[in-house]
Amino acid sequence: MFIISIIFAFVLATVLHSGVRKFVRNRLRYVDSVQKGFVPFIAGGAALIAVLPLAVLPVIGSFIGIGTALAAGLAVGSGVAAGVRDIRTGVAPLISNR
Repeated sequence: MFIISIIFAFVLATVLHSGVRKFVRNRLRYVDSVQKGFVPFIAGGAALIAVLPLAVLPVIGSFIGIGTALAAGLAVGSGVAAGVRDIRTGVAPLISNR
């Protein structure tokens, strides 16, 4: 069960990071407030708070724990920061799904 929860946390963090990065880069390109320095921390904290209640549910709590919630928060925060960095530098990824 522990290995499954680690794999689940890794896949969730990977999907969240790439999805948030793409969303920030493509949809929030012209929003000035997303480029402030504290926005990745707010987004990561909001994701942590959103996932944390799932850790106390009996069935879902066996897969999602506090570590998974922390991984989700870090993934969203780093995805926002990476998307903002992509906007500032003008760098687009090699493969882009539009």
